[in-house]
Order: sequence, then structure tokens, then C-alpha cells
Amino acid sequence: MIRNILGSVVALAGAASAVLSPFRDWYAGRAGQDYRLEDLFGGITAAESGVLVSILLPFLAAALLVIVGVVLRSRLVVALAGLVVLGFTILWMVRQGQAAGSLVVAGDGSGLQVGVVNALAGGLLMLIGALLMSGRGRRGRRSRREREPVEPYAAPAADQVDTWPPTQEPGMSVQTSPWPEPEVDPYTGPDPRDPRTRSYPQAPHPEDDPRDPVHPPHRPPPQG
Repeated sequence: MIRNILGSVVALAGAASAVLSPFRDWYAGRAGQDYRLEDLFGGITAAESGVLVSILLPFLAAALLVIVGVVLRSRLVVALAGLVVLGFTILWMVRQGQAAGSLVVAGDGSGLQVGVVNALAGGLLMLIGALLMSGRGRRGRRSRREREPVEPYAAPAADQVDTWPPTQEPGMSVQTSPWPEPEVDPYTGPDPRDPRTRSYPQAPHPEDDPRDPVHPPHRPPPQG
């Protein structure tokens, strides 16, 4: 948040410097608004220019880009605005050098003047503001997502303990089945056909056993 605020202030200051620069002298006492925008592509002439068709036009567009970038917290848009200002300023310097034969900086006002400095400084401030801004980014969303508590598995119902998927309940997790488990046949004694166990006592057959095979025998109550 602090980086976005600081970067936005620096970028807006650069936009203000760039927009004000055409109203100041650029070269040999001639203001930037007197240079036609088309002169930057066809060559510098002595023809006067209107304000809205002068070099001020791309600077106004760059200032609007800065405002949009600050609102959207877009570093790319702010950096693009700075490149527009620097690009048109450097293009003007190339055309002015071709028209004058050379570019000079003189103390008597016959060379480059403060308007060019304002334009270059404005473009640089926009780039610095873009670098200072943290942007919307993905780290903030990722850190918020990481801070969210992770919900554990819900506790199973009373009749579904130790089922899959794993739960926080103790014990082994097994896959339960709705079908009953098969019963194992009870032991009925040694095999009479085996000569090694033929002499062992044999269990009576169920039909010959008077006892209940399921319930153990009970002693009759004592007679009174």
C-alpha cells in the first residue's frame, strides 16, 4: 500500500511536469506549444502551432495514462506514459538538432532551455513512479489464501468410525462393507479318515447330540 501511494505521487508529479513543459521555453526562446506535432515527423519549421495540435497533445495523453494507471494500480500503464513523454521529447531534440545544425546549452537562452528539462524530468519521474509501485500483484492474494484456516475432515457419524477417507478418529481406516461377513465353520474334531488321528475321540454328529448346538446346556433347577 505504501509503495503504491509513493509511486502514484511520483508518477503524478511527473505527469504535471510534462504537461507544464510545453508552456515554457524549449529552444532559443521558443515555447514548446509553438512546435507543431507534425513537425516532429516532417522537420522543424518556423510555422506557429495551435495549443491542441502542438507537442502538448502527446503529453496530455501521457498524463491521462498516468491517471488511469494510478487508479488501476497498473505499473505497465504508468511506465508506458513515461516512455511516451521521453520518446516525443527525444524525437523533438533530434528534429531540432537537424534544423539548427546542433543542440547547444547556452546561458543566454540561445540553446536548450528549461522546458526540455521539465519534459525529460517528467518522463523519468513517471518511470520511477512505475518502479516504486507494487501494483495489484498476486502475492497479496496468495498470502491471504495461505492465511485462511484449513478446515479439517469432519468427524464421522457414530456408525461410520474408521471409514475412508481418513478422519481425526483413532484406529485404522478400513473400507466398510454393507454385506455381512462370512461365518467360519466350527471345529468338529479330528478327521476319522486320517490314520494318525483315527484313535482320537470323535465329536458326536449334530443329529446325535441332544444338546442345543447354539446355546450351551443348562442344569435343571434343583427339586425342592
